Amino acid sequence: MYVAVKGGERAIENAHRLLARERRGEADVPEVTLAQISGQLALAVDRVMSEGSLYDRELAALAIKQARGDMIEAIFLVRAFRATLPRFGATEPVDTGKMQVRRRISATFKDIPGGQILGPTFDYTHRLLDPQLTEGFVPDEPAVAEASSAPTPRVTDILGRDGLIESSPAAGADQAVGDLTREPLSFPADRDLRLQNLARGDEGFLLALGYSSQRGYGRNHPFAGEIRFGEVEVEFSAEEVGFAVPLGSIELTECQMINQFKGSATEAPCFTRGYGLAFGQSERKTMSMALVDRALRARELGEEVLAPAQDEEFVMSHSDNVQATGFVEHLKLPHYVDFQSELGLLRKLRDEFFQFGARPELKEAAE
Repeated sequence: MYVAVKGGERAIENAHRLLARERRGEADVPEVTLAQISGQLALAVDRVMSEGSLYDRELAALAIKQARGDMIEAIFLVRAFRATLPRFGATEPVDTGKMQVRRRISATFKDIPGGQILGPTFDYTHRLLDPQLTEGFVPDEPAVAEASSAPTPRVTDILGRDGLIESSPAAGADQAVGDLTREPLSFPADRDLRLQNLARGDEGFLLALGYSSQRGYGRNHPFAGEIRFGEVEVEFSAEEVGFAVPLGSIELTECQMINQFKGSATEAPCFTRGYGLAFGQSERKTMSMALVDRALRARELGEEVLAPAQDEEFVMSHSDNVQATGFVEHLKLPHYVDFQSELGLLRKLRDEFFQFGARPELKEAAE
């Protein structure tokens, strides 16, 4: 037994060395730097920060490099590191209405206060591979306007002034906000926990659920009220000074979906909201998040729960890619004893089948 353990350790150590060599690649090719990953693979870094629940571009870039580009492994690394950090308190809620906008679009109104800003986006590209990028291509300088610090009102506020959309629920100052990173998930879950779960959830899983709701599995008939991307200031209330202190700025993407609602005996027909918020430029994630958020409000709005996207236990229990990966990939670990037990049972059943099942008269005689 001791020899087997030692042999296993040597094999694992060698597997680590092989992994390090494969990660480095050809020695005559320059090693990729964290600055290159952060700057040129920015959307990958944004995803790792969002689903890893840690806003740190350098650490997210390191995780991507260490994971050889495996996004879920990188998210796992960031979460594991995050779990070792001390916590000093909670920041003040960020005000996305004061965002320094780099991109802002609406599919509901052509002309919105502050204007539509296309910003950096794939939306209008032709999706053709660009051979220039293989040769150190230097792009032309874009036309850039001076960033405005003036508040840009949300599109949903326009509808809110006329009472055409439900009001955004105001949380009480003393109302505790749940924290999925410190407390186990339980059901039923309030919307704060649902949104946390969706923000940390796998983008592909949420995209599939959001798509299913659009195809009729969840009664979702959405309009993209507004998608905005830019920088917001983060503040922390320090007891020593008695007021909120700016800590710096972070990049966020916010999406507000507008959905139909027929009303009820006590409420007039109006639009309802679906909401998404994530680190960096994460439009697909926040749109999917907003679609699923609205679907999960079915019971709250008196709608019949029929589709997977409306079932909070199904969605929240399966959205976490780190947890899902652990459960699926544990199948790679040794299960020798369990399998031998199954194998023995199967052989016994087959023996009985061929002894009695193939010849019913023998089975009757045995009974």
